[in-house]
Amino acid sequence: MSRVADGDWVAHWKQLVADRESLASGHADSGYWDRRARSYARSTQARGDDFLHVLEPYLSAHKTLIDVGAGAGRHATPLAERLEWVTAVEPSEGMRSHISPRENMTVIASTWEDAEVAPADLVICNHVMYGVADPVPFIEKLQKAARERVFVMMRETDLPHPAAELRKRLVGQTGPRLPRFSELFMLLIQIGVAPDVDFIRYPIVTRYASMEEAMTDSRALFGEGWDEDRARVELEGLLRRDGDELVFEGGVALSGVAHWKPQKS
Repeated sequence: MSRVADGDWVAHWKQLVADRESLASGHADSGYWDRRARSYARSTQARGDDFLHVLEPYLSAHKTLIDVGAGAGRHATPLAERLEWVTAVEPSEGMRSHISPRENMTVIASTWEDAEVAPADLVICNHVMYGVADPVPFIEKLQKAARERVFVMMRETDLPHPAAELRKRLVGQTGPRLPRFSELFMLLIQIGVAPDVDFIRYPIVTRYASMEEAMTDSRALFGEGWDEDRARVELEGLLRRDGDELVFEGGVALSGVAHWKPQKS
Protein backbone atom coordinates (compact mmCIF):
# COMPACT_ATOMS: atom_id res chain seq x y z
CA MET A 1 0.00 0.00 0.00
CA SER A 2 1.37 3.42 -0.92
CA ARG A 3 1.78 6.04 1.77
CA VAL A 4 -0.05 9.37 1.58
CA ALA A 5 2.52 12.13 2.12
CA ASP A 6 1.20 15.54 3.21
CA GLY A 7 -2.31 14.64 2.10
CA ASP A 8 -1.36 14.35 -1.57
CA TRP A 9 -4.18 12.07 -2.65
CA VAL A 10 -3.53 12.65 -6.34
CA ALA A 11 -0.01 11.27 -6.01
CA HIS A 12 -1.31 8.44 -3.83
CA TRP A 13 -3.86 7.53 -6.51
CA LYS A 14 -1.25 7.53 -9.26
CA GLN A 15 0.98 5.24 -7.20
CA LEU A 16 -1.85 2.78 -6.60
CA VAL A 17 -2.60 2.58 -10.33
CA ALA A 18 1.09 2.20 -11.20
CA ASP A 19 1.54 -0.56 -8.62
CA ARG A 20 -1.54 -2.37 -9.88
CA GLU A 21 -0.27 -2.23 -13.48
CA SER A 22 2.76 -4.25 -12.35
CA LEU A 23 0.33 -7.04 -11.42
CA ALA A 24 -1.90 -7.03 -14.50
CA SER A 25 -3.44 -4.37 -16.72
CA GLY A 26 -7.02 -5.60 -16.33
CA HIS A 27 -9.26 -2.59 -15.75
CA ALA A 28 -7.23 -0.32 -18.03
CA ASP A 29 -7.08 -2.82 -20.90
CA SER A 30 -9.94 -2.75 -23.43
CA GLY A 31 -8.69 -6.10 -24.76
CA TYR A 32 -9.34 -7.64 -21.36
CA TRP A 33 -12.91 -6.34 -21.47
CA ASP A 34 -13.34 -7.69 -25.01
CA ARG A 35 -12.52 -11.14 -23.67
CA ARG A 36 -14.61 -10.76 -20.54
CA ALA A 37 -17.65 -9.06 -22.10
CA ARG A 38 -19.84 -12.13 -22.39
CA SER A 39 -19.16 -13.26 -18.81
CA TYR A 40 -19.61 -9.71 -17.50
CA ALA A 41 -22.96 -9.27 -19.25
CA ARG A 42 -24.22 -12.57 -17.83
CA SER A 43 -22.96 -11.72 -14.34
CA THR A 44 -24.60 -8.30 -14.09
CA GLN A 45 -27.87 -8.70 -15.98
CA ALA A 46 -29.81 -10.03 -12.97
CA ARG A 47 -28.12 -7.88 -10.31
CA GLY A 48 -30.28 -5.43 -8.40
CA ASP A 49 -29.21 -1.87 -9.02
CA ASP A 50 -29.42 0.65 -6.20
CA PHE A 51 -27.35 3.10 -8.26
CA LEU A 52 -30.50 3.90 -10.23
CA HIS A 53 -32.19 4.80 -6.93
CA VAL A 54 -29.40 7.32 -6.26
CA LEU A 55 -29.92 8.76 -9.74
CA GLU A 56 -33.73 8.79 -9.52
CA PRO A 57 -34.25 12.33 -8.09
CA TYR A 58 -32.32 13.82 -11.00
CA LEU A 59 -34.10 12.01 -13.85
CA SER A 60 -36.79 13.42 -16.11
CA ALA A 61 -37.99 12.74 -19.65
CA HIS A 62 -36.42 15.89 -21.12
CA LYS A 63 -32.89 15.33 -19.77
CA THR A 64 -29.80 13.90 -21.47
CA LEU A 65 -27.05 11.72 -20.03
CA ILE A 66 -23.54 10.48 -20.82
CA ASP A 67 -22.54 7.04 -19.51
CA VAL A 68 -18.74 7.02 -19.32
CA GLY A 69 -17.51 3.45 -19.60
CA ALA A 70 -20.95 2.09 -20.39
CA GLY A 71 -19.80 -1.54 -20.48
CA ALA A 72 -22.57 -3.85 -21.68
CA GLY A 73 -25.19 -1.14 -21.26
CA ARG A 74 -26.34 -2.13 -17.80
CA HIS A 75 -27.20 1.48 -16.94
CA ALA A 76 -27.39 3.10 -20.36
CA THR A 77 -30.14 0.79 -21.59
CA PRO A 78 -32.68 1.26 -18.77
CA LEU A 79 -31.87 4.97 -18.56
CA ALA A 80 -32.70 5.40 -22.25
CA GLU A 81 -36.28 4.48 -21.28
CA ARG A 82 -36.36 7.41 -18.86
CA LEU A 83 -34.45 10.16 -20.65
CA GLU A 84 -34.55 12.13 -23.88
CA TRP A 85 -31.10 10.93 -24.99
CA VAL A 86 -28.26 8.76 -23.71
CA THR A 87 -24.69 8.76 -25.01
CA ALA A 88 -22.80 5.58 -24.11
CA VAL A 89 -19.00 5.90 -24.27
CA GLU A 90 -17.29 2.49 -24.29
CA PRO A 91 -13.85 1.55 -25.71
CA SER A 92 -14.32 -2.24 -25.69
CA GLU A 93 -15.83 -3.70 -28.87
CA GLY A 94 -16.85 -6.80 -26.94
CA MET A 95 -18.75 -4.74 -24.39
CA ARG A 96 -20.39 -2.54 -27.04
CA SER A 97 -21.72 -5.64 -28.80
CA HIS A 98 -23.93 -6.32 -25.75
CA ILE A 99 -25.52 -2.85 -25.66
CA SER A 100 -29.11 -3.14 -26.88
CA PRO A 101 -29.79 -0.60 -29.66
CA ARG A 102 -32.13 2.26 -28.78
CA GLU A 103 -33.44 5.03 -31.05
CA ASN A 104 -32.47 7.62 -28.45
CA MET A 105 -28.97 6.27 -27.73
CA THR A 106 -25.62 7.04 -29.33
CA VAL A 107 -22.77 4.61 -28.71
CA ILE A 108 -19.25 6.05 -29.02
CA ALA A 109 -16.31 3.67 -29.45
CA SER A 110 -13.70 5.49 -27.41
CA THR A 111 -12.01 5.88 -24.09
CA TRP A 112 -13.27 8.86 -22.11
CA GLU A 113 -9.94 10.61 -22.49
CA ASP A 114 -10.25 10.54 -26.31
CA ALA A 115 -14.03 10.85 -26.65
CA GLU A 116 -15.57 13.86 -28.37
CA VAL A 117 -19.04 14.31 -26.93
CA ALA A 118 -21.55 17.13 -26.66
CA PRO A 119 -22.41 18.18 -23.08
CA ALA A 120 -25.33 16.49 -21.34
CA ASP A 121 -27.40 17.26 -18.26
CA LEU A 122 -26.05 14.28 -16.33
CA VAL A 123 -22.78 12.37 -16.53
CA ILE A 124 -22.29 9.00 -14.85
CA CYS A 125 -19.06 7.00 -14.49
CA ASN A 126 -19.42 3.68 -12.69
CA HIS A 127 -16.54 1.34 -11.82
CA VAL A 128 -14.29 2.89 -14.45
CA MET A 129 -11.65 4.92 -12.62
CA TYR A 130 -9.71 2.04 -11.07
CA GLY A 131 -7.21 2.04 -13.93
CA VAL A 132 -7.16 5.80 -14.67
CA ALA A 133 -3.51 6.80 -14.26
CA ASP A 134 -4.12 10.57 -14.37
CA PRO A 135 -7.38 11.16 -12.48
CA VAL A 136 -7.58 14.95 -12.36
CA PRO A 137 -7.95 15.61 -16.13
CA PHE A 138 -10.37 12.68 -16.28
CA ILE A 139 -12.57 14.23 -13.57
CA GLU A 140 -12.27 17.69 -15.07
CA LYS A 141 -13.56 16.34 -18.36
CA LEU A 142 -16.52 14.74 -16.55
CA GLN A 143 -17.33 18.13 -15.04
CA LYS A 144 -17.04 19.98 -18.35
CA ALA A 145 -19.40 17.52 -20.00
CA ALA A 146 -22.10 17.82 -17.31
CA ARG A 147 -24.55 20.70 -17.17
CA GLU A 148 -26.30 19.60 -13.96
CA ARG A 149 -24.60 16.77 -12.09
CA VAL A 150 -21.73 14.26 -12.14
CA PHE A 151 -21.95 10.78 -10.58
CA VAL A 152 -18.91 8.56 -9.96
CA MET A 153 -19.23 5.13 -8.36
CA MET A 154 -16.37 2.95 -7.08
CA ARG A 155 -16.01 0.03 -4.72
CA GLU A 156 -14.73 0.57 -1.19
CA THR A 157 -14.22 -3.16 -0.68
CA ASP A 158 -11.51 -5.11 -2.51
CA LEU A 159 -12.06 -6.63 -5.93
CA PRO A 160 -14.30 -9.70 -5.48
CA HIS A 161 -12.73 -11.80 -8.22
CA PRO A 162 -11.47 -15.40 -8.36
CA ALA A 163 -8.02 -14.15 -9.41
CA ALA A 164 -7.57 -12.48 -6.01
CA GLU A 165 -8.46 -15.68 -4.17
CA LEU A 166 -6.17 -17.69 -6.45
CA ARG A 167 -3.27 -15.36 -5.66
CA LYS A 168 -3.82 -15.94 -1.95
CA ARG A 169 -3.68 -19.67 -2.48
CA LEU A 170 -0.86 -19.86 -5.01
CA VAL A 171 1.52 -17.07 -3.92
CA GLY A 172 0.28 -16.17 -0.43
CA GLN A 173 -0.94 -12.62 -1.07
CA THR A 174 -3.39 -10.75 -3.29
CA GLY A 175 -0.86 -8.28 -4.71
CA PRO A 176 -1.28 -4.54 -5.29
CA ARG A 177 -4.88 -3.41 -4.85
CA LEU A 178 -7.12 -1.10 -6.84
CA PRO A 179 -7.97 2.44 -5.73
CA ARG A 180 -11.00 2.64 -3.42
CA PHE A 181 -13.94 4.98 -3.14
CA SER A 182 -12.56 6.59 0.02
CA GLU A 183 -9.44 7.56 -1.92
CA LEU A 184 -11.58 9.02 -4.70
CA PHE A 185 -13.43 11.05 -2.07
CA MET A 186 -10.22 12.46 -0.58
CA LEU A 187 -8.88 13.18 -4.07
CA LEU A 188 -12.04 15.12 -4.89
CA ILE A 189 -11.71 17.13 -1.68
CA GLN A 190 -8.10 17.91 -2.57
CA ILE A 191 -9.07 19.35 -5.96
CA GLY A 192 -11.88 21.43 -4.47
CA VAL A 193 -14.91 19.21 -5.04
CA ALA A 194 -17.10 18.47 -2.00
CA PRO A 195 -19.47 15.75 -3.24
CA ASP A 196 -22.62 14.31 -1.76
CA VAL A 197 -22.13 10.62 -0.98
CA ASP A 198 -24.40 7.56 -1.07
CA PHE A 199 -23.29 4.04 -0.20
CA ILE A 200 -24.81 0.92 -1.70
CA ARG A 201 -24.27 -2.79 -0.99
CA TYR A 202 -24.88 -5.66 -3.38
CA PRO A 203 -23.77 -9.29 -3.82
CA ILE A 204 -21.12 -9.98 -6.45
CA VAL A 205 -21.65 -13.13 -8.49
CA THR A 206 -19.37 -13.85 -11.45
CA ARG A 207 -20.69 -16.30 -14.03
CA TYR A 208 -18.69 -18.28 -16.58
CA ALA A 209 -19.84 -20.45 -19.46
CA SER A 210 -16.90 -22.85 -19.03
CA MET A 211 -13.78 -23.56 -17.01
CA GLU A 212 -11.69 -22.23 -19.89
CA GLU A 213 -13.49 -18.90 -19.72
CA ALA A 214 -12.91 -18.77 -15.95
CA MET A 215 -9.22 -19.61 -16.40
CA THR A 216 -8.76 -16.95 -19.08
CA ASP A 217 -10.42 -14.31 -16.92
CA SER A 218 -8.41 -15.22 -13.81
CA ARG A 219 -5.11 -15.44 -15.70
CA ALA A 220 -5.57 -11.88 -17.03
CA LEU A 221 -5.77 -10.41 -13.51
CA PHE A 222 -3.25 -12.65 -11.76
CA GLY A 223 0.17 -11.32 -12.75
CA GLU A 224 3.45 -13.12 -12.02
CA GLY A 225 3.46 -16.51 -10.35
CA TRP A 226 0.65 -18.07 -12.37
CA ASP A 227 0.70 -21.87 -12.33
CA GLU A 228 -1.72 -23.28 -14.89
CA ASP A 229 -2.20 -26.70 -13.32
CA ARG A 230 -2.47 -25.53 -9.70
CA ALA A 231 -4.75 -22.65 -10.69
CA ARG A 232 -7.13 -25.01 -12.46
CA VAL A 233 -7.34 -27.31 -9.42
CA GLU A 234 -7.96 -24.40 -7.04
CA LEU A 235 -10.43 -22.74 -9.37
CA GLU A 236 -12.45 -25.93 -9.68
CA GLY A 237 -12.86 -25.79 -5.90
CA LEU A 238 -13.81 -22.09 -5.91
CA LEU A 239 -16.57 -22.34 -8.51
CA ARG A 240 -19.97 -23.96 -8.14
CA ARG A 241 -22.15 -25.32 -10.89
CA ASP A 242 -25.42 -23.50 -11.61
CA GLY A 243 -27.14 -25.13 -14.56
CA ASP A 244 -24.88 -24.66 -17.58
CA GLU A 245 -22.73 -22.05 -15.83
CA LEU A 246 -19.91 -21.94 -13.30
CA VAL A 247 -20.37 -19.36 -10.55
CA PHE A 248 -17.97 -17.54 -8.24
CA GLU A 249 -19.59 -16.07 -5.13
CA GLY A 250 -17.71 -12.87 -4.36
CA GLY A 251 -19.61 -11.85 -1.24
CA VAL A 252 -21.21 -8.45 -0.64
CA ALA A 253 -19.51 -5.41 -2.14
CA LEU A 254 -19.70 -1.92 -0.64
CA SER A 255 -19.58 0.89 -3.21
CA GLY A 256 -19.75 4.63 -2.81
CA VAL A 257 -21.36 7.09 -5.20
CA ALA A 258 -19.93 10.61 -5.19
CA HIS A 259 -22.16 13.13 -6.93
CA TRP A 260 -21.99 16.87 -7.25
CA LYS A 261 -22.96 19.91 -9.27
CA PRO A 262 -20.10 20.50 -11.71
CA GLN A 263 -17.75 23.35 -11.04
CA LYS A 264 -17.19 25.48 -14.10
CA SER A 265 -13.86 27.25 -14.52
